[in-house]
Amino acid sequence: MDERPLAVPAPPLRPYVSWYAGYRQAGLPPGRHRGLPSPRLTLIFTLDEPLTLAGHPDPAQAPGTYGALLGGLHTRPALITHEGRQSGIQLGLHPLGARALLGLPAGELADIDLPAEAVLGRQGVEVGERLRAARSWPERFALLDAYLLGRLTPEAGGSGPAPEVVRAWRLLARSGGAAPVATLAAEVGWSTRHLTARFRQETGLTPKAAARVLRFDRARRLLGAAAGRGAPPLLADLALRCGYFDQAHLAREFRALAGCPPSQWLAEEFRNVQAPGEAFEEG
Repeated sequence: MDERPLAVPAPPLRPYVSWYAGYRQAGLPPGRHRGLPSPRLTLIFTLDEPLTLAGHPDPAQAPGTYGALLGGLHTRPALITHEGRQSGIQLGLHPLGARALLGLPAGELADIDLPAEAVLGRQGVEVGERLRAARSWPERFALLDAYLLGRLTPEAGGSGPAPEVVRAWRLLARSGGAAPVATLAAEVGWSTRHLTARFRQETGLTPKAAARVLRFDRARRLLGAAAGRGAPPLLADLALRCGYFDQAHLAREFRALAGCPPSQWLAEEFRNVQAPGEAFEEG
């Protein structure tokens, strides 16, 4: 069994939630999956079996098992183990939408994984139960739409992210992580120090770290998508396309952010669940 349906949330949710990625796999050899750094917070509701994390982005956090998990932005991989079966729905949450959906800035979740109910409360437990009882992927995606629309509280006045942070994130995302911090600061009218502090407070990453994650996320998605088509790109070409100095720079960043070189990641992860590809990319 290998089901991997993807869906786009209801239109009012799209500024806050980038995608829903379902997965149900069985008959696999027991293995390990790397939860890689991404420009989206991770929310996972499991279906048939819990999620087991052997390692977190913060190595000081103890391994654990989760029925539903919420994870912040990070720059090191999580290590997920399974016994040959895994199933659930992963949601990609925009860090600047965390206040509207979760009631707190994404910066408070940086580098940590939590049982989702610690933030979502009893309703989070209930929606997980309804997702497990649903009979089809479209029904599950519709349940998520209804649940998240009920949680959505668009901020008014000064309660949301500062407009300067929003603009800096959008400029950085639009550049593919290539815009220097000094350029971002000049564009929004803040000093680099002030922008760095406020950006990290809101998202959990500094602008420089977010740039690394944005470049890496695009590179690994392009690499995985090309491998899925049977034509993995030359790493030198991929490095140039994704804003790295050269192939060696790409390899160093892959080792730092994924914990292994690109070739090893492909060999280990090709049959595992991958995040949505280029069609789901947004700022």
